[in-house]
This record gives sequence, C-alpha cells and structure tokens, in this order.
Amino acid sequence: MTWFIFALGSAVFAALTSILAKIGIEGVNSNLATAIRTVVVVAFAWVMVFITGGQGGIKEISPKSWLFLILSGLATGASWLCYYRALQMGEASKVVPIDKLSVIITLVLAFVFLHEKADVKSVIGCVLIGAGTLLMVL
Repeated sequence: MTWFIFALGSAVFAALTSILAKIGIEGVNSNLATAIRTVVVVAFAWVMVFITGGQGGIKEISPKSWLFLILSGLATGASWLCYYRALQMGEASKVVPIDKLSVIITLVLAFVFLHEKADVKSVIGCVLIGAGTLLMVL
C-alpha cells in the first residue's frame, strides 16, 4: 500500500507542476524553462541520493540498467520539452488531459513489452480515460 501513497503524491506534485509551470513560463522560452526546471530536478534528486545514502549503489548498476536509465532520461527530456512548449502555447486545462494519455500508452506498452495482463478492468479504464480526455479537450 505504500506504493499507493507515493503514486498519489506523484499525482499531486504533477498537478502542482502544471500550474506552477504555466504561471512561470509566461514570457520565457519553453526550452529555457525546461532547462531551468531540469537543473532544479537534478539538484533535488542528488540531494535525496546523498540524504538517503544511495550514492554507493552507482558501482552496482549493470550496463543494461545504465542503458535503459539513459534511454528513460532521454524520453523524459523529450516529454518535458514537448510539455512545456504545449503549455506555453495552450491552456493547461487542455494540455494536461492530453499529456495524461500517457496512461493509455503506458498500459499498451506494458501489455506488449512487459507482458503484463490486459484484463477487462484495464481495457475499460483505458477507454474511459480516452473518452474523458476527448470530452475535456473538445
């Protein structure tokens, strides 16, 4: 159940991120804004690594993990660049629901590549998320 608390925290902070970014990006180049945000995230992440004593684990990371963590970082960077540009150009109330289509895409990719089970609840949830997104942006 601890994972649920962290997932809920992620949702709350993601919501705050959208609102704070929309306010902060006004009159700022979206790529510059993303770079500033990224520097803050990197500094915060390393502070947390040192606070929790996790820095010793760097030596234990396998080459496969390095590759996929780097690819994940590149995907995150591309996502953030697109997100900030969309926020700068559009309304947060329209951009955020489209961004959350990542839930559907993630579920499909998890079914295909991670061989997670596609049960009826997941499929219905994907349909409802898709329908909800359409209702919010049309």
